[in-house]
Amino acid sequence: MESSLPGEQKPELELQTPVLTGLMDQITDSIGHIIVGQHGMVELMLAGLLADGHLLLEGVPGVAKTLTAKLLARLIDVPFSRIQFTPDLMPSDVIGTNVFNPQTITFQFKAGPIFSNIVLIDEINRAPAKTQAALFEVMEERQITVDGTTHPMRPPFMVIATQNPIEHEGTYRLPEAQLDRFLMKVTVSYPSLEEEVKILERYDVKPMNEQLRDVKPLLTAESLAAARQQVKEIHIEPKLVQFIARIVFETRSDRSLYLGGSPRASIALMQTAKAIGVLRGRNFVIPEDIIEAVYPVLRHRVSLTPEREMEGGNADEVLKELIGRLEIPR
Repeated sequence: MESSLPGEQKPELELQTPVLTGLMDQITDSIGHIIVGQHGMVELMLAGLLADGHLLLEGVPGVAKTLTAKLLARLIDVPFSRIQFTPDLMPSDVIGTNVFNPQTITFQFKAGPIFSNIVLIDEINRAPAKTQAALFEVMEERQITVDGTTHPMRPPFMVIATQNPIEHEGTYRLPEAQLDRFLMKVTVSYPSLEEEVKILERYDVKPMNEQLRDVKPLLTAESLAAARQQVKEIHIEPKLVQFIARIVFETRSDRSLYLGGSPRASIALMQTAKAIGVLRGRNFVIPEDIIEAVYPVLRHRVSLTPEREMEGGNADEVLKELIGRLEIPR
């Protein structure tokens, strides 16, 4: 494929909202042929893809977190890598290191598996803090500096991380400042009885690995870049911008929270609401898009007070109460 000049727009990449929505519907259908249920997770993953953000998937083992991430990566015609985080994983195992070349008598940088476009991190909370910090630096800066040399990441660059909420032995809890690097935290639940029956029926016909090999890419790096640009240009009324700011502002004074959202949370909420609007076939944002985005965008950016935790509450409940106290613009 020939590269375009800086600033030059290729006509075939100028997607319109109906075309982009139809493309996302094709991706959803392709995922649906393999993944049974989990419609909310799939939609939020697509929203994260369009909003150019990183995702954290949390759920018990065996609910298709890793499988869905692999499937999404296969639907995009870009390099993909998977890193299994373990307690003995070092930063150099992720980002790479300089290696001495005796033939040239120089050190050469050997890139680690993070140098890919779609990166799946399995069980991110099992690596030590030093390795986690190295990863989050790449996520935020989209570049790595090793021995004074900066190595930029090629766009698109997206990290999809998974973590298990129940087995905490041998895990390292992600600090709030590092969690903030994720655009969304998506919780993955068990399938229903009917969905589990369908899972068994499909697996009986063909194993999942064979089904994955049949998946064909639907997006290129160029078309994804055009889609993301279109999402940025989606119209949002000033009163809805104020609504987003009000939601995040209220998290900082809520009695049930000792840590509220930052301005980065406001930006993430607006980006995600725009992406959800596009997925719903619109070129503008409505209040329902914002409310739907509140929970995945803010649940990992706020922290409950000890008193609320002792009562058995969670972040989603507090956010729901907060939204209920605000006037929704119409």
